[in-house]
Amino acid sequence: MPWRAYHRSAGNDLSTKEGNKISREEKLTAEGWTKQSTHDEPQLSEMKEMYEEIGFEVHMEPFNPDNEPGCSECMKPDPDRYKTIYTRPKG
Repeated sequence: MPWRAYHRSAGNDLSTKEGNKISREEKLTAEGWTKQSTHDEPQLSEMKEMYEEIGFEVHMEPFNPDNEPGCSECMKPDPDRYKTIYTRPKG
């Protein structure tokens, strides 16, 4: 995986030093993170703990319903309640 410098721009977009825009999700993927699922409490804490117990690093991002494919209608009224879980192997 090549190293890249990222620069924050408006919104959730980032750009490489070459000027190509990438999303926050693309940046996380480039850093080795895998998107798992979106939850609220108490499932959020349970899932985080489970992934840590089986040896993964866990990172949580604020939920953005505009960036979610599929059904997220029930989450749109209160998006701050939800977090999206990303994992990667430790090490």
